[in-house]
Amino acid sequence: MDTTNLFRLDGRIALVTGGSRGIGKMIAAGFIAQGAKVYISSRKAPACEETAAELGPNCIPLPMDVSTVDGCRQLAAAMAEREERLDILVNNAGAAWGVPFEEFPESGWDKVMDLNVKSPFFLTQALHAMLKAGAATGTVAKVINITSIDGLRLNPWETYSYHASKSALIYLTKRIAARLVKDGINVTSIAPGAFASEMNRAARDHGDEVAKAIPARRIGEQEDMAGTAIYLASRAGDYVIGETITVDGGIVNASLGSSIDA
Repeated sequence: MDTTNLFRLDGRIALVTGGSRGIGKMIAAGFIAQGAKVYISSRKAPACEETAAELGPNCIPLPMDVSTVDGCRQLAAAMAEREERLDILVNNAGAAWGVPFEEFPESGWDKVMDLNVKSPFFLTQALHAMLKAGAATGTVAKVINITSIDGLRLNPWETYSYHASKSALIYLTKRIAARLVKDGINVTSIAPGAFASEMNRAARDHGDEVAKAIPARRIGEQEDMAGTAIYLASRAGDYVIGETITVDGGIVNASLGSSIDA
């Protein structure tokens, strides 16, 4: 058994949505460090281009708004113009909305459910042929959905559509995995806890305070997220199918009742 290159991604082609910042950027940087060519997409072109310049020549900006089915198909078409295959897709683009129950608006429901649930499905569907082409090279193609520990347990905030969307995506991951494994494509998800990001401003701005409620006594670091994504994307994770890996310092499975926003 040769484990020398078990976690390497040399020659692999990846697409990371929401890749210009936060968790998406952590994953993109990790993939590049392991030898992958990574396309990053986000709604804001300047942010996409700035991150690509920072991460180097193996990071290519491909800005697109994937909040609609048409946007998902446009992104898939843009990828097909540049590559003949796709080896790794990370569905990371997402949104949150927190408003009291009595005031929670339809717009806050639809925006979150569309981006967090509908878009991962339709982008994966639109890239199905390219992912099958990736699998045809003899390696397993991968789809990694970024879910949340809020799909596994409640946080104290009134984020109704966010909770529902992340729970839905965890189960959608299982259902898509059951279908795409037939095509040599493994589908999994990562459920992050507290990582500093634009969405999780508590962890970003008050990390030391947030850490007190985490069994590991710290918020997540770049290496924590990158390492998990590299594992799933590489040969090391080829036998993991439909699973959700919780990366949260123990909040879900080792907490004695404390709760934090994630």
